[in-house]
Amino acid sequence: MNERFGRGTARQAQLGGSGDVRSRVYDELADIAPDLHRFAVEFAYGDIHSRPGLDAGRRELVILGALIALGDTRPQLEAHLGSALNAGVAPGEIVEAILQALPYAGFPRVLSAMSLARGVLAGRDLLPVTTDSIAQ
Repeated sequence: MNERFGRGTARQAQLGGSGDVRSRVYDELADIAPDLHRFAVEFAYGDIHSRPGLDAGRRELVILGALIALGDTRPQLEAHLGSALNAGVAPGEIVEAILQALPYAGFPRVLSAMSLARGVLAGRDLLPVTTDSIAQ
């Protein structure tokens, strides 16, 4: 294991542990692209996500916006919704971040993301999200 992979693995563990959807996706692709997991961990987490300048929660909000705008990112969006919660982002902040994507990504992508967020929040017994729980 190299330094970048170690740093990336540590960052992933802080954000979601080894049993999250990321591991499932990598495991499903290991027989066709065994290096893909290492590339993602080294680059996305070891190099980029571990940089100073933004806390983990803010990074996760940026990632959520990018994934929503890209569309067709359900596994990654699910993983990063969980990571955002693990990084201390409040459920109401997640809802607001998804809504913020509406003028840029459009209704279909935002509705899809909101539906997925609802499932993640329900799985953690964090519903309902009320306007009182949204940071002002």
